[in-house]
Amino acid sequence: MSDTGIRYRRPSVGSLQIVGALRLARPSDTWFKPALSVVVASAVPNLLLFAVDRLDLVMYTMAGSLCALYGHHLPYARRARTVARVVLGMLAGVATALVTASLTDSTALLIAVAALLAAAQKALCDATRIGPPGPVIFTFVTSAALFTPQELGQAPGHLALTLAAGTVSWLVTVGPALSRREGPERRATARALDAAAACAAAPCHRTRHAAAAAVHGAWQSLLATGRPTPVRRELERLVIHAEAALAATAADVSPAREAVVLDGHPASETAHLSADGAGPAAAPPAACPAQLRAWAAATRARGPVPSPPPAPGTTAEIFGVDAERAAHRELRARSAVLRALAPGSPLLPIAVRTLVGCGLAGYVCAALGVGRPYWAIVTAASLYQANVTLSWNRTLQRTLGNLVGVLVFAAVLPVSRTGPLALIACCLFFNFAAEALITRNYWLGSIAVTPMALLVLEFGGTHPAGELIGDRVVDTLVGAVVGFLAATAVTNRRASGHVEKTLAATDAARAHAVRVIADPASGPAELDGAGRRLTGSLVELRMATDAAAGEWWQRALPEEQLIAAEQAGHRTLAAAARRQGLIAPRPPRNGAV
Repeated sequence: MSDTGIRYRRPSVGSLQIVGALRLARPSDTWFKPALSVVVASAVPNLLLFAVDRLDLVMYTMAGSLCALYGHHLPYARRARTVARVVLGMLAGVATALVTASLTDSTALLIAVAALLAAAQKALCDATRIGPPGPVIFTFVTSAALFTPQELGQAPGHLALTLAAGTVSWLVTVGPALSRREGPERRATARALDAAAACAAAPCHRTRHAAAAAVHGAWQSLLATGRPTPVRRELERLVIHAEAALAATAADVSPAREAVVLDGHPASETAHLSADGAGPAAAPPAACPAQLRAWAAATRARGPVPSPPPAPGTTAEIFGVDAERAAHRELRARSAVLRALAPGSPLLPIAVRTLVGCGLAGYVCAALGVGRPYWAIVTAASLYQANVTLSWNRTLQRTLGNLVGVLVFAAVLPVSRTGPLALIACCLFFNFAAEALITRNYWLGSIAVTPMALLVLEFGGTHPAGELIGDRVVDTLVGAVVGFLAATAVTNRRASGHVEKTLAATDAARAHAVRVIADPASGPAELDGAGRRLTGSLVELRMATDAAAGEWWQRALPEEQLIAAEQAGHRTLAAAARRQGLIAPRPPRNGAV
């Protein structure tokens, strides 16, 4: 497609929303898993410390217990490695904080170290895409440890407590594999089926992207699980049905023939894509939305995985999946970090925002005489999302949640002071409530997080309630205001450049897919690999575009080129599905082949 006539639209965040940012969503289908995990992982060390009358050490075990919040979306093999890395990362952050706290009592220096740690944690979590709850847990723990009086000789013992609690978290998060080892893969497959059903019922740009992302996520989950099992074989067949339903909707994006869809290639290279050899002419239609949803419900349940009828081309695609699994290797965390944080990365400005915002928030609070500036640091760190618009939403959510949360704390404090067990029970309750509510909206979860964070201070001794509430309100307001101002002041002009890079990668992936589809000698493995590469590129392109669309102070985006690339990519995937026989060939138009 020529650049002539392509219109470039400057990204615009429009009016910053208030009601939309606070609107409740449906809860996550797995909200109870991190909620129960963190309760169990916290209860074990808390009760042991209660038994030996050392509840003053809860802060150090809590650092390890909170690691149980991570990895619940991953297959168990990857989860075991990921949570182990989370525990080691938490241990490194706490060690840095404890050593720094033991060597200096300068508030200015402690704030600087806290801001540096927050920026590093933000960059690493974004680069490795560790998922929720992201870097805020690390920042909360390490910032609190920095402002806790410490002797250098105490640090090894405190770190041992963190490691011991982290080991409990690892066991809690990985333990369910003993009873349902394919649970995460089943949930990923069910999401793909539900998303494909929604796309089939109401095909549009939004549902098509959601379905592509869900199908891509399901394949990533299945490919990372090692050797196939009978259950995983059934899951692969279900994902193939979801893929076929998505391809069927993509095939109807435009009435143009595939020779037009695959523009830029000679007709001789693409004409056979719609010929009789592209797939069985009598291929049945893709599964209907009701059937896809029924399979999704049965897949989520604890019973056997449903056995769908074989989709056309299933045998060939399963062969391709096996070939891809044999070649699949999980990227090393270090190489992923190096790529994501290389010069020119759009993640670096977000890390700089975190550094500047957290540092300024801490210094402003210190200048106001607030005794716990790390609360302002954590508030600022929690705001920084992929772009300014999302950061604004998080600012509203965090502020409202914290302000309501201090009222909840004031109401619960008398109950928590009736005894140590009551204090432990209150903290466990708010741990559970935070995870139960936060998937509905961040502000709702913050209502539970705030009293839990304040109650942790009670393990080291009682504090005047008015002082705690006043400090928390001031820290919240300062952290929110200063943090958001830093988000607007530190620009991310690299977001547009990242869109252009992902657009080029998508074009390259599509060109590769076209060559593979057009080559009669291409086997199932090549077709699968090309299709999966193109799907991943389209998902990355949409994520990059969404991030840039909410960013300020950057050059214009090639809007029409982006739309054309996504539409052409979806139609190329449909052509690949026809070549594999997953959907029926499009009938010739006006006698064309």
